[in-house]
Amino acid sequence: MTPPAASPSPSPARPQLSVVAPMFNESECLVHFFERLEAAIKPLGLTYEIVCVNDGSRDNTLALLREHRAKNPAIKVVNLSRNFGKDIALSAGIDHARGDAVVPIDGDLQDPPELIAEFVAKWREGFDVVYGTRRTRQGEGWFKRMSATLFYRVIASMTAIDIPRNTGDFRLMDRRVVDAIGRLPERSRFMKGLFAWVGFRQTAVLYDRQPRHLGTTKWNYWRLWNFAIDGITSFSSFPLKIWSYLGCFIALVSIVYGIVRIIRHFIIGIDVPGYDSLLVAILFLGGVQLISLGVIGEYLARIYIEVKGRPLYLVRDLDGFE
Repeated sequence: MTPPAASPSPSPARPQLSVVAPMFNESECLVHFFERLEAAIKPLGLTYEIVCVNDGSRDNTLALLREHRAKNPAIKVVNLSRNFGKDIALSAGIDHARGDAVVPIDGDLQDPPELIAEFVAKWREGFDVVYGTRRTRQGEGWFKRMSATLFYRVIASMTAIDIPRNTGDFRLMDRRVVDAIGRLPERSRFMKGLFAWVGFRQTAVLYDRQPRHLGTTKWNYWRLWNFAIDGITSFSSFPLKIWSYLGCFIALVSIVYGIVRIIRHFIIGIDVPGYDSLLVAILFLGGVQLISLGVIGEYLARIYIEVKGRPLYLVRDLDGFE
């Protein structure tokens, strides 16, 4: 089979395959990363480029990227002015990728570069997006696996967008998909949701996710919590709606309780109420109000970020781009 007919024919100015790798303090993994990645790509017989985004690394990641570029001109480096976060760095890499197909991949080798061959085979069958779905998640504790499963269930119940479960950024996207994603200007970027939102013809490839090759993860539970909040608020307004329903329920309960108290007054007479129930009711309603204000604040904060219109990222310098 040949690549999809709608994809432009390859030329020296446009490689057939672009691999995008956002990196933050990944100096320990770089040698093994490029060895496995180049060994996986070269047998495919495609012209390629490797777009590495240095997301404000504080170690010698940038220097090592430039050393590897001196050995392989297909490696290109986008050096951001500071650390913008993984999803923004990934967006920067996708913006600078020129290939007919684009494959985002992490530099920690948890996602195997050898799977790119299967991605390309599916792409040649006519699929616009081929995403890797994790069959197993090795090297992760039970709490992280459980919380990840819970997150995908929650977001699936809140949004009409079908976001594949146990699926990260590791995938192949046709050029028309990449161009569509480039038209999305939002600043709070939940890339897994954006990849699903654009649609097109998609399919999955199952694989076993490996433990991190070297180094330590940059994700702690606090960052994962904020990541989940970003995903939910970016693709669902349900957290805003739920407080209307909860308010109606509390009002209904209050009316019923008021009727009960009136009937009790005329039948039994006036009694001295306890302060415990009053205190509990006040604290409960106060807590509900504060939580609802917090949810509204999350959405207002995102509106505030969007209306300022700042660029997603700033590039300090580029290596390997014309």
